[in-house]
Amino acid sequence: MSIYLDVIWALNFMVDLMLLMLVQILARKPVKRRRLFLGAFIASCIVPLTILYPNSFFNHVAGKLLYSVIIIFSTFGFKSLYRFIKLTFLFYFVSFAIGGGLMAIHFFLQRPVTVSLEGIITFNQGYGDPVSWIFVITCFPIIWYFTKRRMDEHVGEQVKYDEMYKVILTMNHQSFESIGYIDSGNQLVDPLTRQPVVICDQPFLKQWFDDEEWEELKNVKEHLDFSQLPKKWEDKLHLIPYQGVDGSHSFMLAIRAEELTIFYNKEVLQAANVFIGIQFGVLERDGQYHCLLHPLIIKQSIIQSA
Repeated sequence: MSIYLDVIWALNFMVDLMLLMLVQILARKPVKRRRLFLGAFIASCIVPLTILYPNSFFNHVAGKLLYSVIIIFSTFGFKSLYRFIKLTFLFYFVSFAIGGGLMAIHFFLQRPVTVSLEGIITFNQGYGDPVSWIFVITCFPIIWYFTKRRMDEHVGEQVKYDEMYKVILTMNHQSFESIGYIDSGNQLVDPLTRQPVVICDQPFLKQWFDDEEWEELKNVKEHLDFSQLPKKWEDKLHLIPYQGVDGSHSFMLAIRAEELTIFYNKEVLQAANVFIGIQFGVLERDGQYHCLLHPLIIKQSIIQSA
């Protein structure tokens, strides 16, 4: 049987890259793309190492554990022992989850036993045949996507609703602080990009506008006359269609903000290019909060520090 080392190596590189990407997504840790590629390359080097040196130290349990540590260190670096151990265990969890899913589908589709006149015949083709590699290439992205979606849903279920947190909003190179309220009823998303929309009220947003610009925004909202848009906000304003509680359809004027920082419990979450829906009025009479945070913002944000 011929072994195409370059093909196997390339396939393993892609698999390792997607595994590390999933670890980064689930851990919500900012990682540069070149670090992900470096980690995937180091991880894929186990293929020629195993084939050329079958009795090497890295083919034993202790060697494999050490190799995993090298992969995590090269990809995510070392900032604290707790963070490093957490990432290592998450790497193993993701690998076992996706590997287990592939094994389950493989054996579900297989027919390892058949009965003939001569008796019971068993088959064991293994993972080295071309069909198995096609199976991995086809099914791995599906299992990867399913695992990511399920973990995203789990994170969403852990979001603490009906609580208020300090937020810092940056628009047009200016930043102001306020209080945001996580509203389970806020399900507004941009229909084109499927990005969540955070709604902020007039007392907070007016800090970025002078009186004339704010009146121009009101006219745009009331008359849909985009010729009255303030010049410096033209490329940042969007219309978000939505359906009201009475079933009527309308539009909300939204601004593409540069960054939204949320001080969520002991974590600092940051989301870039966030849609900020403009509420011409107040969200809460007592002024306890000025932003309605979308639950998706919490799970899609990147943890910058803890």
